[in-house]
Amino acid sequence: MEYKDFDSNKLMYVTNRPELVFTEGDGMWLTDHKGKRYLDYLQGWAVNALGHSPQCIQDALAAQSKKLLNPSPAFYNAPSIELANLLTANSVFDRVFFANSGAEANEGAIKLARKWGKKNPATNGDARFEIITFKHSFHGRTIATMSASGKDGWDTMFAPQVPGFPKATLNDLASVEKQITKHTVAVMLEPVQGEGGVIPATREFMQGLRRLTRQANLLLIVDEVQSGMGRTGELFGYQLSGIEPDIMTLGKGIGGGVPLAALLAREDIACFEAGEQGGTYNGNPLMTAVGVAVIKELLKPGFMETVRERGQYLRERSLALSEKYGFEGERGEGLLRALQLGRDIGPQIVEAARDMEPVGLLLNSPRPNLLRFMPSLNVSRDEIDQMFSMLEDVLAKIGQ
Repeated sequence: MEYKDFDSNKLMYVTNRPELVFTEGDGMWLTDHKGKRYLDYLQGWAVNALGHSPQCIQDALAAQSKKLLNPSPAFYNAPSIELANLLTANSVFDRVFFANSGAEANEGAIKLARKWGKKNPATNGDARFEIITFKHSFHGRTIATMSASGKDGWDTMFAPQVPGFPKATLNDLASVEKQITKHTVAVMLEPVQGEGGVIPATREFMQGLRRLTRQANLLLIVDEVQSGMGRTGELFGYQLSGIEPDIMTLGKGIGGGVPLAALLAREDIACFEAGEQGGTYNGNPLMTAVGVAVIKELLKPGFMETVRERGQYLRERSLALSEKYGFEGERGEGLLRALQLGRDIGPQIVEAARDMEPVGLLLNSPRPNLLRFMPSLNVSRDEIDQMFSMLEDVLAKIGQ
């Protein structure tokens, strides 16, 4: 594809992309190089918590870029300290390490758990290193996080895998118990499996898992890269179950569109020694200043209540559409929801919605039998109504 004087094929091929270039974004809307607008229910895969180019992020970037970009992680900087304090003050955690992506944060969580397993070995003195994860889970695209993930086919894609990640079944406590050995150090899960098809862990399962891990002296790690930062209607997804994990990872929404992630841990778990964890860009003031702006928006009075109200409205509209077209219902938490289609028409809907004229609709189908909705957390009721109106037009077009 040619764009202006440039050849898009100079980008390395990693995924199939449509023949369009996005040039502007505002709230729930994107505009391509030909001026066509799209109602965006992807938001960068739940990245743009406040929509495209919100004013608070523009202001944070402009102000911080005039002060300091990156003094190196060998020194403190003011925005990273402020963001760490905001995160710990509003969670059960005591320490924060900032990273650049959810996968990097999850790598850090794996390293931290294994380090803790060395300091707290099995009864025979062996280090504990195995981390129980779950079928259909997604923890990132590095070799270790792919090994931790339970996505079909990933066990052979870049074989051999990193060992030490036995798989259990979500919402099945007995399946977790069966995987515990003398080498087990932790259990790691997403409170809502996003890439797996928006499958929430039940409250009862999360509470039972916390009891089980405590009884077995195991760490509980929650991967909140997608479910964290207000996405589920609570600031963090684990809060839906009233539990206290040992380690949490954040990504996507914490940066509101810029590369920022975080690894959080309780004081007695944060056992890294000097030189064991780091990175050139980690916790740089430009990105953490954005993180401060994002979390301050989420903490404003009434913001999370509105997320819950919009999530409930999205659920109600999904159920009504499902009943009308004979689909199989919906599931999810807050503003991370899936419409269960009951037949493999998801990719067909996604393509037809994007190609609508004069205005397109951007949707996601992580599995062919469902659609995943990930709007900005400040999506309006009118924008939800407009999405369903456009979706019905698409269903009519494809003969549903």
